[in-house]
Amino acid sequence: MAAPFRTLCSTALRHSSRCFTTTCGAQAGIKWRTENGLARSGTEYGPLTDFPDWSFADGRSAPPLKGQLRRKQERETLARRVVSLSSEVDKGMEVWREKREEAKRMEERNNSLLLKPKGNLLLRKNK
Repeated sequence: MAAPFRTLCSTALRHSSRCFTTTCGAQAGIKWRTENGLARSGTEYGPLTDFPDWSFADGRSAPPLKGQLRRKQERETLARRVVSLSSEVDKGMEVWREKREEAKRMEERNNSLLLKPKGNLLLRKNK
């Protein structure tokens, strides 16, 4: 039953005068916005999404909307993650430096334990 239906649909689409596409449409202006340092779309961030839509007549601002609170929480979470990852990188760099210094100390120690030249060899090196 599925095969005849599939062929019927593909035949109908082939003979249809309308175009049928399964790709998503590109948003207009993404390239221009990103080249000019703006958000990819007009609704990601900026004054139209971050500021309240209205205010009281006496100048008080309106209470924040759910979307504004959600975006604020997402930004705070992202900022905390950035700080924690940055501190992890700093700790990793410090451990790497310590290991590198320890390897240098071990190399110097091993070089100091090597046999020293004696007699004629020592005199030739000093010349």
